[in-house]
Amino acid sequence: MPVPPHAADAQAAIAVRGLSKRVADASGELTILHALDFTVQKAETLAIVGASGSGKSTLLGLLAGLDTPSTGTVLIDGVDIYALDEDGRALLRKQRLGFVFQSFQLLGHLTAVENVMLPLELSGEPQARARAEAMLDRVGLSSRLRHYPKYLSGGEQQRVALARAFVTEPPLLFADEPTGSLDAATGAAVIELLFELNRQHGSTLVLVTHDQKMAARCGRTLTIAAGRLV
Repeated sequence: MPVPPHAADAQAAIAVRGLSKRVADASGELTILHALDFTVQKAETLAIVGASGSGKSTLLGLLAGLDTPSTGTVLIDGVDIYALDEDGRALLRKQRLGFVFQSFQLLGHLTAVENVMLPLELSGEPQARARAEAMLDRVGLSSRLRHYPKYLSGGEQQRVALARAFVTEPPLLFADEPTGSLDAATGAAVIELLFELNRQHGSTLVLVTHDQKMAARCGRTLTIAAGRLV
């Protein structure tokens, strides 16, 4: 059943209303998220923190329309994403969202520049290569354009992932443990780059992390424990 929108929902980057997620397990039904309500304003930086298993990555997947909720909904720029079919949600992601993953999610058969070009090519951008090369230059990888992921360090792969996420200039960026696979020094450098790029693009940033130092860089923090906001 649709959730009646709040008056301010259309003005927010993200509005979460009555969002829950339940799954079946051996003992019956497990509730991962309990009826969450919150909003994220445009250009805000929000950290979602919590222990492993608290439901934060499940929440991020629901915010992006990658999974379906048991109850409630998510509005992105006033659009109820769960009133759309799967194709509609995929189109919305292509047009409005960028992603940075802990495991980089680069395509191994594509070079660095080809990985960054991919979302531009999917949107029909005629200057895909030039824009991708310029973005890789901004993240300090102009000398690694033609290298495949297996020949890049973890930090370099994450910088390619950042370039790919930002190259389409999405109004909304999701990051799931973006430094979880990196050592402390490399992770710190990637954090600096992530927030620098976000300031330059003025996008809304929502990141999931267990790193309190990274969370402290955001304008606001939400803490999840056992599927509830605390």
